[in-house]
Amino acid sequence: MPDFLPSSLPTASARRHLVAQATALCCATGALGLVLPARAQSDTRTLEPVVVSGSGSTAASVSGFGLAPAARTPIQTTTVTQAQLQDQGSTSLNGLTRADAAVSDAYNAAGYWSILKVRGYTLDNRSNYRRDGLPINAETTLGLDNKAAVEILKGTSGIQAGASAPGGLVNLLVKRPQASQRTATLSWEERGTVGASVDLAERFGTDARHGLRVNAAWQELAPKTASARGRYQLLSVAGDWRISPDHLLEAEIETSHRSQASAPGFSLLGNRLPDAASIDPNTNLNNQTWSLPVVTDGTTASLRWLSQLGGGWSFQAHGMSQQLISQDRLAYAYGCSAEGNWDRYCSDGSFDLYDFRSENERRDTAALDLSVRGGARTGAIGHQLELGVLSTRTSVRLQGQAYNYVGTGTIDASSRTAADPTLSYNNTDRTERSTEFYARDTMDLGADWRLWAGLRHTRLQRESVQTDGSEATAYRQGVTTPWLALSRQLTPQTLAYVSWGQGIESEVVANRPHYSNAGTALPALRSRQTEIGLKYARTGLTGSLSLFDIRRPRAADSGICDSSIDDSCTRVIDGRQRHLGIEASGAVTRGAWTLQASAMALRARIEDSQEATLDDSRPDDVPSRTLKMQLSWRVPQVAGLTLHGTVAHESERVVLPQDNSVRIPGWTTLGLGTRWNLATAAGQLTWRVGVDNLTNRRAWRESPYQYGHAYLFPLAERTWRTSVQMDF
Repeated sequence: MPDFLPSSLPTASARRHLVAQATALCCATGALGLVLPARAQSDTRTLEPVVVSGSGSTAASVSGFGLAPAARTPIQTTTVTQAQLQDQGSTSLNGLTRADAAVSDAYNAAGYWSILKVRGYTLDNRSNYRRDGLPINAETTLGLDNKAAVEILKGTSGIQAGASAPGGLVNLLVKRPQASQRTATLSWEERGTVGASVDLAERFGTDARHGLRVNAAWQELAPKTASARGRYQLLSVAGDWRISPDHLLEAEIETSHRSQASAPGFSLLGNRLPDAASIDPNTNLNNQTWSLPVVTDGTTASLRWLSQLGGGWSFQAHGMSQQLISQDRLAYAYGCSAEGNWDRYCSDGSFDLYDFRSENERRDTAALDLSVRGGARTGAIGHQLELGVLSTRTSVRLQGQAYNYVGTGTIDASSRTAADPTLSYNNTDRTERSTEFYARDTMDLGADWRLWAGLRHTRLQRESVQTDGSEATAYRQGVTTPWLALSRQLTPQTLAYVSWGQGIESEVVANRPHYSNAGTALPALRSRQTEIGLKYARTGLTGSLSLFDIRRPRAADSGICDSSIDDSCTRVIDGRQRHLGIEASGAVTRGAWTLQASAMALRARIEDSQEATLDDSRPDDVPSRTLKMQLSWRVPQVAGLTLHGTVAHESERVVLPQDNSVRIPGWTTLGLGTRWNLATAAGQLTWRVGVDNLTNRRAWRESPYQYGHAYLFPLAERTWRTSVQMDF
């Protein structure tokens, strides 16, 4: 059944090797700080790295339009810097839900990798994530310790990513050795999570042509969630060589390890929605004596060559390799056979419990991007062009999995059962190759008008087969995704635009006997988005307003769909899921006060479905209104002290896809924090203290309907955290 969860655990020797690496590198980086000069010599090179600051003047590379400032591009993006993540205490990608109202949770279980929604659509962890612009697999722990920032693209991404789910993209920006950097950090979070990290960078050699940056991080995880202790480690090295003012070579590698038991969600109790106030949010239903942690190990390396060609043109070659190993193990709560309900728990609070294990999962991704960028003119029209080709290969290699009924559990986590690790089910091995040709053009039409155009042609080749060699599928598909926008600079600070674009997803019908069209590829699922927007940016004030309409085709099963009856089911395109919404965001600074806020109102509906119960219904787990806000005050009487408060609100969510009457109520949480920068003889000291969910609000945070089952995840209870950072 579930060949759906992640998994992989390193051997004991592999863990010892990683710890040894971290220890050795920490020693080496300490020596680096002593040996290298305190400040790099002056830099005269032409090729400059992008410095992320999060302001409207900052370029968002995830947009695909080079170094154009975010405030002057007809695309909605958000850049979350490392400093912002530190202020809010975020150590994983689910922290992005605090940064932008368009981003929300989508099955974010403690101890598992992050899954996000953007504009109401769930991002695909296999296709909607990027690392310095190259595709990666996000079915793993993605460490943020060596990331300068995280970029979020909101809307369809057909010209940026080819085949990907609508809603947006997430792009991780790796830290580079731009200047001298020596930082050490210690952190603590309630109940007993402790961490330490170092960030050391230096430029050296003639004209500071060589750079090196090392990040090392360690956490002992002891959250409030019961039976969820674990450990996290990350080690990374980034270097560059400024060969000449026109040529730059960059290389980097990171390796990480995380081991932590995950916490399954709660569910409906028969036909009743349980009151979140009656549930202890720290309860972990995965607390059997045989429960094992989810373990993720990953190594990613990249090499990038940048060269100025003359005449305003540049060339880039960027290659990357990602290798993931995971062990996915869970005491898995699923359904109620006693009452014949497989999508919820029993009325009395019991549920069927399974021993799920999928071990030694291997996911590999390799990508190479070649591109040129430059300017040209055709008559009176100026062009900023980018032409390129991206080749990607991904493979997933699994072994048989355990999914065995072991008895009955209860929502108070008091029941005990015996393990059954028998490998009783097949898994699915997958291989995908894609070649993407892309072109983007920014045309200056004069009189403050610009036309933006993009085109991407994707050639896909996908294969899959069960681990026992059965149910093989293979297909090829070619798709083209266009994008077009027209903008006008109304004033030096104000941009108005309208845009239209497409995105595609590709699906093949499972090669199983009960499908009448088994093993065939469905027509490309082509999403379409229209957007109208307004942006404003000046010193001390930025703002953005956009109205968007996204229409995504739905693939669904039609027929009685009995797995014991051949040809009883047909996989078809059944209507569409349409999200019509309005977003607003802004930041204003007045003296010592800074207010940052974003809000989204969304009308999400399923349209033109053959199923009467679905047509015009709301999709599950999509809030219709969200608000994220932070108010900061620089205390005039205390140098370096900043206080901030946060507000987060999400409206009700539908629990079941065919019954909109069952909804979890909306919720609002408050948070407080402080940051105090102190100048000392040893360097700059930064203290951070914060508390999340200040009022200890009890509510259901999200209601994902996953794997044919309704789940409920509670808000985490009030949690204190603190950290101290030394820049020396």
